[in-house]
Amino acid sequence: MTAAAERIAQLRKLMAERGIDAYVIPMADFHQSEYVGEHFKAIRFVTGFSGSYATVAITKDKAGLWTDGRYFTQVLTECEGSGIELMKMFVDDTPGTVEWVAQQVPDGGKVAFDGRVLSMGDGQAYEEAFADRNVDIDYEQALVEEIWKDRPALSEEPAWYLEEKYSGESTGSKLNRVREEMKKAGANIHLVASLDDVAWLLNMRGNDIDFFPLVLAYVIVREDSADLYVEEKKLNDDLRKMLKENNVNVHPYNDIYEDAKKVDASATALIDPMKMNYALYKKLPCKVVQGANPTILMKAIKNETEIKNVRNAELKDSVALTKFIYWLKNNYDKMKITELSASEKLTQLRSEQEGYIRDSFEPLHAFGAHAAMMHYSPTPESDVELKGGQMLLSDTGGGYLEGSTDITRTTILGSISDEMKKYYTAVYKSMQHLSAANFLYGNHGWSLDVLARQPIWDLNKDFQCGTGHGFGYLGSIHEPPTGFRWYIVPSKNEHHQFEEGMMVTDEPGIYEEGEFGIRIENNLLTVKGEKNKYGQFMHFETLNFVPIDLDGIDPSELTKSEKEWLNEYHKACFEKLSPYMNDEERAWLEEYTREI
Repeated sequence: MTAAAERIAQLRKLMAERGIDAYVIPMADFHQSEYVGEHFKAIRFVTGFSGSYATVAITKDKAGLWTDGRYFTQVLTECEGSGIELMKMFVDDTPGTVEWVAQQVPDGGKVAFDGRVLSMGDGQAYEEAFADRNVDIDYEQALVEEIWKDRPALSEEPAWYLEEKYSGESTGSKLNRVREEMKKAGANIHLVASLDDVAWLLNMRGNDIDFFPLVLAYVIVREDSADLYVEEKKLNDDLRKMLKENNVNVHPYNDIYEDAKKVDASATALIDPMKMNYALYKKLPCKVVQGANPTILMKAIKNETEIKNVRNAELKDSVALTKFIYWLKNNYDKMKITELSASEKLTQLRSEQEGYIRDSFEPLHAFGAHAAMMHYSPTPESDVELKGGQMLLSDTGGGYLEGSTDITRTTILGSISDEMKKYYTAVYKSMQHLSAANFLYGNHGWSLDVLARQPIWDLNKDFQCGTGHGFGYLGSIHEPPTGFRWYIVPSKNEHHQFEEGMMVTDEPGIYEEGEFGIRIENNLLTVKGEKNKYGQFMHFETLNFVPIDLDGIDPSELTKSEKEWLNEYHKACFEKLSPYMNDEERAWLEEYTREI
């Protein structure tokens, strides 16, 4: 019996003892974070699946794991022998988790979960699914906690103040803007549980989640004060001073649940059902107004200071990544380089840049067939040596005081097959079409996504995930409320119209299971274009300047405009990067940014 099968058996034993027909385990922490700290990696502990996006549901004789196309291959590999069925989200008629659980639980039965890690919205969906079936919904069952004997403790890392020269706006100003939105919603208190929203609102950063500079905390914004729930020992003098100046009172982290019960019953609370956990919602005795956290849109529209800073961060990051590609292409056949040693080299090059804090997410360096798993990250057990005739997909980013980056380059090692070159060229075309989009204000990601997807659809292929996502300023690397996807997934909150100042990635790909994977990703800034009788036109500014590997491009497959865009982009890459290169790197850069 595998470790996963054994742990599922332990959970089933507890379920049987407590009369539970179905038990649900989300991939989340108490704040509905996309990426979580070690303490919250319950799905990895139970199933062995190490990806970032999943939900598991277990009954007495079935177990399913729901995830999207990024992780289908990874689930089959990591959960082999566990008895877990892969449930392919957004594919054909695969039932959602709530629908599937509703099918498994009999009338008068019981479904359970730890409500601290289930979103309010999902909890309400279970309520609706079982409204007329006399099913008990028990949200206080932390079963995984009972069998996870060596569970890592909650992080105690220190927090720090992000100065206004980086944030571009004071905490007081942000609080006042939120209070204005509260008034519009008819609320006099606003609970903020999502970590990136707390971080942005208070200009507070930390280290409680690997790679993401966030702090485990909640905030209750009131009409003339605010309450911060955080372990006080994490706060330095700068933060204490700032909080005091803005009438923000500090309370112990876990007191939020008891204090929620004490909220005045006559109050009206604004809460985001997708950014609030179900247990906290159930504690509130007052009227609730549901709506998106106002901070979501505020932080997505970067201010002038943030934009200026991000441009600097992107240049630094482009220097590091270009030096890495030069090193890789010139040394893979001269020394032993593996996925992990390549990852270490790139992190070292980034760390040499001023203002570097840490990588902005777990580096994904995938060679050959590993790259067919969209979010593969090497481990000592899976690490392989790089060889010629294949490609290394590097999806990585840097976190700097001036902002965060998220960029993918697929590097050709030696000569590749005509098939690989055909697909590489198609992926470039897809990325370029979206980068060069000129569109009227009011467009959303779902209306523009086809621009990127068409060259790949023309090959009767698809990459089974979104084409791009918003990214935060020292926050979450996947940031709502905008992104690119040809269909709408309400839970992802990625379909707000594009506003001036929004930053988004553009990252199409082709993934051939067991063979190779190709992805090319740029970071884009939404800017205004011409305004005329037809309306306000918008377009994207490319923020990063890392060459696209010409060894993978077939010029005969490109249109005139596709060539012109690539030539102009490479010209800019050389102009911006060459001052930071040594003589050998500069000569190589000139060759790899040549006009085609």
